[in-house]
Amino acid sequence: MLVCDYIVEQIDGDYAHLRRTDLPDEELKLVARALLPAEIVEGCTLHYELMQYTIL
Repeated sequence: MLVCDYIVEQIDGDYAHLRRTDLPDEELKLVARALLPAEIVEGCTLHYELMQYTIL
């Protein structure tokens, strides 16, 4: 089970580009905004656990 934190690098229409905080050199993850909290902004930190994202 994956548990990690992401930084919202860029919001691009209906998608957000996320960077893992523990693996900053890894490729950005593209996630549909429908799966993310509505309040996200570029630069905020998200916690991923049990297939859910929450704002830290």
